[in-house]
Amino acid sequence: MSPVIDCTSEEGLAQGMTAAAEAVRGGEVVVLPTDTVYGVGADAFAADAVAAVLTAKGRGRDMPLPVLVPNPQTVDGLAADVPAYARDLINAFWPGPLTLILHAQSSLMWDLGETNGTVALRMPRNDVTLRLLTEVGPMAVTSANISGQPPATTILEAATQLGSAVSVYLDAGPSAGGLASTILDCTQATPAILRAGAVSAGQIQAVLGDVELRN
Repeated sequence: MSPVIDCTSEEGLAQGMTAAAEAVRGGEVVVLPTDTVYGVGADAFAADAVAAVLTAKGRGRDMPLPVLVPNPQTVDGLAADVPAYARDLINAFWPGPLTLILHAQSSLMWDLGETNGTVALRMPRNDVTLRLLTEVGPMAVTSANISGQPPATTILEAATQLGSAVSVYLDAGPSAGGLASTILDCTQATPAILRAGAVSAGQIQAVLGDVELRN
């Protein structure tokens, strides 16, 4: 049985960070809390580990994994040609449930799936996960469930679905649940919402000003 570590106390959080960081650096898969539902992920630069996440979910390479980052400054190391409007949205909504699809830096040695030269980035509003991301760097993370099943909002739901495919489970109590992150395509001169979510079109447009949303 993979360890489930209670991160609701400072002592447990410290233990969880040590175990999860060691697992991620070792190319293993972990379950972690986010500001929406529980996520399952691995080192974004460890191709075998990313493949293990896809396998655990029963998900194909045609649905590449998004990447969680510890801070906005990380974006420039991962993405190229970031438009000014995307930076405005980052300033307004990160950390939070807004995922931005950007052109990936061509020099990056990673394999997230069939991305067509893009990367989906988000900074989550969750202290446990931000602490882990600060420790290990960007992680490829998706919802902690088998594809086609409901996303896990508790560690028990995640463990029931993913079992021993995960090396460490970080338990921060029931997740907030609710809407998934809004996904915004920022690879062109004007952005487009690819998935409606917790950040509304109206909230986005209020930040964009003269920049119109594509349909």
